[in-house]
Amino acid sequence: MTHNLKMPARELANSICDMLLRHGWQAFLVGGCVRDILLRREPADYDVATDASPHQVMQLFPGSIAVGAQFGVVLVTQESNKVEVATFRRDIGYSDGRHPDQVIYATKPEDDVSRRDFTINGLLMRHNSGEVLDFVGGQADLKAGIVRAIGDPERRFTEDKLRMLRAVRFAARFGYSIEPITFSAIQKHAPEIHTVSAERIHEELSKLLTEGAARRGFELLDEAGLLQEVLPEISVMKGVPQPPEYHPEGDVWIHTRIMLERLPPNSSLTLAWGVLLHDVGKPRTFRPASLTGDRIRFDGHVEVGVGMAAEICKRLKFSNADMEQVQALVANHMKFKDVAQMRKSTLKRFVRQPHFDEHLELHRLDTLASHGRLDAYQMVLDFLAETPLDQVRPTRLLTGDDLNEMGYEPGPEFQNMLRALEDAQLEGTLTTREQAMAFVKKYFPQRGVGR
Repeated sequence: MTHNLKMPARELANSICDMLLRHGWQAFLVGGCVRDILLRREPADYDVATDASPHQVMQLFPGSIAVGAQFGVVLVTQESNKVEVATFRRDIGYSDGRHPDQVIYATKPEDDVSRRDFTINGLLMRHNSGEVLDFVGGQADLKAGIVRAIGDPERRFTEDKLRMLRAVRFAARFGYSIEPITFSAIQKHAPEIHTVSAERIHEELSKLLTEGAARRGFELLDEAGLLQEVLPEISVMKGVPQPPEYHPEGDVWIHTRIMLERLPPNSSLTLAWGVLLHDVGKPRTFRPASLTGDRIRFDGHVEVGVGMAAEICKRLKFSNADMEQVQALVANHMKFKDVAQMRKSTLKRFVRQPHFDEHLELHRLDTLASHGRLDAYQMVLDFLAETPLDQVRPTRLLTGDDLNEMGYEPGPEFQNMLRALEDAQLEGTLTTREQAMAFVKKYFPQRGVGR
């Protein structure tokens, strides 16, 4: 069938089911897409379950890719859409706590569903009639708002430790509770989360931070005993007091959770991690009023926090670019209190940092979660609105080549000269090339002029 318009993912999934059924196989929509359809949410992706073997699926769909052939998963793509087609299976043994040691293909959908993670993700749907096949009580749990492991929770979490983080994420995202026996099993097995790769933990935590329920997610992580395992540096924020005149809301953990609560859904990953880690240096630098003589202080918490953020990002296998931005957010979050006193050149350099919008949003959230005074935020907004871009990032009046031609030797002093020139330009005291040349001659006289 030909389409002028791009085929939606649901249509691709439907056409795959049609093709499998025509060839005598069973085929159902399965998992998260069925849950989301029943919740009237737009599924992020679609999965199909069938009794056809991966080889048979690949014969029906030329160009498909065996992405997890050993687990019976084939990826069927069309334009930018992709659907995973998985053969019904039963899994035998999980000695690495992540992947089945042996996969046995099954013929009945109920066998396939019994090895999945949670009842709300264990539903099957006939693509053409919308009939739901529910072998695990998933529809009742959806109605009641419960995340419950399928079968024995101990076994489900022993099979795949990542499921503990996923349980927390689903409960936070949907505003559900975790069924008590399932929750007890998470608390019992939380220390085993370290068998999961850093990349997978990073991915789950990033989703938890950006899906719109970060505060609830981190409170559940804490209650489940997972927070102290995956992010002990956040766990120790609890009970670290702050000076009430700046932080009437309470300790560092309370402050961080209020910010997480205000974090808009679908925020950038780096902003979300910046919010989580901006005060990570406070527990290590805490000094009570009895020691400082005036009030609680966290001297050096920014510098300590930048180093700790780097350690956390490395441990969780962040990309270099994301790590640099998270560190920059931590490094700069206290500078906003000084914007009223900044020289023009300093302020211009401050606002032209990469992704400055994230720095500004972090400051706004930080302020709203503490004393609430948005003067500095408003001042920066006004400055950005009133200052043309060519004044914030002007074209250089002189380059290194120009200094060369003027008879200056390349070397460390070059950087000082170019920086002083740019400062004067940003301050508005230099506007022409001629003024810049005169400035250099006046403030950087050449030793033994002539070469």
